[in-house]
Amino acid sequence: MIFLPTILITFIGFFLFLPFLFLMAYFNIITLGFEKLGISPKFTSLLLFLILIGSWINIPITKKQLIYQEKVSFFGLFRKPGIGVQATAINLGGGLIPILLSSYFLYKAWQSGFSLIPILQATLLMVIIAKSLAKIIPGKGIVISAFVPPIFAAFLAWIFIPNFMAPASFVIGSLGTLIGADLLNLNRAQKISPGFLSIGGGGVFDAIFLIGIVSTLLS
Repeated sequence: MIFLPTILITFIGFFLFLPFLFLMAYFNIITLGFEKLGISPKFTSLLLFLILIGSWINIPITKKQLIYQEKVSFFGLFRKPGIGVQATAINLGGGLIPILLSSYFLYKAWQSGFSLIPILQATLLMVIIAKSLAKIIPGKGIVISAFVPPIFAAFLAWIFIPNFMAPASFVIGSLGTLIGADLLNLNRAQKISPGFLSIGGGGVFDAIFLIGIVSTLLS
């Protein structure tokens, strides 16, 4: 005979364990995808760990400067003067690692005899798209939709480089988003939303990470 508390505990335990199952399946898919992209499973595990942990790590590019800031509260009705820090950094997980990976894929494409011109043309188009999609929100910095860049990157890779689609999608999406959304908006972002700005971090990291997922699934 099964008592109600036992059923309840089993039911709760199943739903608590369910996200873990999805997480394991997700990482298995990503590992297989990166293996097909030319990266070993062992290195993929390290890479995923670095990307996730690296999302919390920002490497300074410029020196920190103290600036005057107004802190807005209660829907902008109250403004309180204060001192803030202005600096620019590059995010390890959403900036530096994707750039290094993109460089590796470009080298593999060149080594395999693929022309880099179509990839660069598609990346330029992605830069224009990311620039038009990116928004600067005071207090948050540069923000871009997490789902749109991966879709455009996959589409452009399919149009321009169908025989090297998965790696090209990663290069197009990562470099295009980082340049278009972050780099081309840095000066304007510092004026509209002065403070600490991270290339590949904040509102851009989610898009970069999803670009990596879509690229591996394409493989």
